[in-house]
Amino acid sequence: MELIEYIKTLGNVGVALSGGVDSSYLAYVVKQSGIPCKAYTVKSQFVPQFELDDAKKIAEFIGIPLEIIEIEAGETHKHIDTCTQVWYALSELGADRKSLLINIGGGVVTDLGGFVASTFMRGIDFINVPTSFLAMVDSSVGGKTGVDLGALKNLIGVINNPLGVVVDTRFLATLPAEELRSGMAEMFKHGLISSPEYWQQMCQLNELPVEYLGVLIRESVVIKNEVVRQDPTEKGLRKTLNYGHTLGHAIESYCLQNPERERLLHGEAIAIGMVLATYLSVKELGFPQAECDHIKAVLAEYFPKQSFSNEEITDICQLMRFDKKNVGGNVYFVLLEAIGKPKIDCIVPFEEIYKAFEYYLI
Repeated sequence: MELIEYIKTLGNVGVALSGGVDSSYLAYVVKQSGIPCKAYTVKSQFVPQFELDDAKKIAEFIGIPLEIIEIEAGETHKHIDTCTQVWYALSELGADRKSLLINIGGGVVTDLGGFVASTFMRGIDFINVPTSFLAMVDSSVGGKTGVDLGALKNLIGVINNPLGVVVDTRFLATLPAEELRSGMAEMFKHGLISSPEYWQQMCQLNELPVEYLGVLIRESVVIKNEVVRQDPTEKGLRKTLNYGHTLGHAIESYCLQNPERERLLHGEAIAIGMVLATYLSVKELGFPQAECDHIKAVLAEYFPKQSFSNEEITDICQLMRFDKKNVGGNVYFVLLEAIGKPKIDCIVPFEEIYKAFEYYLI
């Protein structure tokens, strides 16, 4: 089917317009189709001014109205109030059940945008175009959408897959170094829970040519997508993707709600969580200590060590009680019997968690 013929079947269309070639061409084709069309551009601190200027010029040249939706960047703005702003914008701009929402941005945008689309008018279609490393390999894939409840990560949300995910690694050229590291954490995780071969490739990341990064990203997405395909609603296998996240999310939440602490990106917190979970794997499942030490050393090359007092560790453990994977008051961990062989629904004594932090801090 020709693109213009397909567009005619959609009714009203909203185009996410960045001012680049692809979105500009799409806006032009929609205009030529003759159906009602509006363009939307999301403004945040990560969108350079020249992109906004280009989007305005293109919209004016094509002859379509442009609406700029301003969303503050960062995890602190991934909450229901931001969703309300976007819902109002969609409603005021005439979006209907045949509208398509295109989420262009990092993990906060794809999580929040997917949730907005899944709930607006009881659900409209959406496509994710991840622009951060983390979003490419994790948050834009798998259908988990949602927002935080205060500092508690992703407690409000639904599982709903996008129509598609468009990964273009050229977005990474302007990404800050800490954002690149954040995405690497999930790639390391995919190797540890699923593929010893992929883990070995990630261990040699510094020695690989830059152009090989696209291959590693694709393999990471394939690993996660296969897990999600087999268990879309997280009844069993998909739980393995939570490796490092039980404590990692609690650490991230603690840093979010305590302004005196340096804010940690998602991947930075998950890297700590993986070291802790691997130590617990040694104690609970007999995972080899030497391999645990190697994992800790590899992750330390990319993620600076953080410090935690005993009081902070106690508060972090308390936050684990709100983890959405808990059942019946039990806190469940994903641990490793071996690299590529995870075990779900593990209950760990709290005293071992303190020892895990001691191991991380030495």
